[in-house]
Amino acid sequence: MTEKPQRHIAKAITWRVVASLTTFFLGWIVTGNIDFGLIIGASDAIIKIILYYFHERLWHRSKFGRVE
Repeated sequence: MTEKPQRHIAKAITWRVVASLTTFFLGWIVTGNIDFGLIIGASDAIIKIILYYFHERLWHRSKFGRVE
């Protein structure tokens, strides 16, 4: 089975939406400041989408756990 890089991008984006909304709400709840929640949620999304994409590409190249 082959996977195109676009699949990894789509997975990264959909996961980051869920995870960043969680970070936003937690930041807002803990501080009571919606602006802080928005800033930390947006920063989290941008940084981690990039990191996740490269993480996925490295795993895609790995033969670990694959059976041929």
